[in-house]
Amino acid sequence: MSGQPEAGSREPFRLHRGTVAPLRRNHVDTDQIIPKQFLKRIERSGFGPFLFNDWKLDPQFVLNHPNYAGASVLAAGVNFGCGSSREHAAWALLDAGFRVVIAPSFADIFRNNAIGNGVLPVALPDAAVEQILGRAEQQADYAIDVDLEACEVRDQFGLREPFTIDAASRQRLLDGTDDIDLILKSESDIAAFERLRVDVIA
Repeated sequence: MSGQPEAGSREPFRLHRGTVAPLRRNHVDTDQIIPKQFLKRIERSGFGPFLFNDWKLDPQFVLNHPNYAGASVLAAGVNFGCGSSREHAAWALLDAGFRVVIAPSFADIFRNNAIGNGVLPVALPDAAVEQILGRAEQQADYAIDVDLEACEVRDQFGLREPFTIDAASRQRLLDGTDDIDLILKSESDIAAFERLRVDVIA
């Protein structure tokens, strides 16, 4: 059915190397990530061109700069993904090619939506985020390695910063599983429960 997620549709996340786009803004909310006028689609795809749509009207906006074309890691300020609970924010980031968002902190609902859609939110100390932002601003094609198996962020200049993620979320990303996959893993238990329910009603 159109608009419905398919089981096993997530690409497993283990070690990702990507160019960093520096978004030096705090409290980036979901309406800024994907404005409300673009939420009419029922599919998860097609939102990428509208990522940060209002900010892109400014020619000086960071993602308009050719240095960051093809970036797959977004570095930002505190409380990234605050505001409404729209899952479209994660869809837009993924559709635009971002697999990782690095920030000092994230809104809880955005964090969960991101993980559920194969985007890794990495919370690092302020000093480490500032270092990444500064290097991305000063050097074209600045890239980092985000190692989910080791739970570490690295770069060629000696940055080695560990990060934490709960075991269940980490495993989902490593396996590339989504909510449908988790349900299908329990399919036999669900079927047994339904049979028992029918017997009780009868």
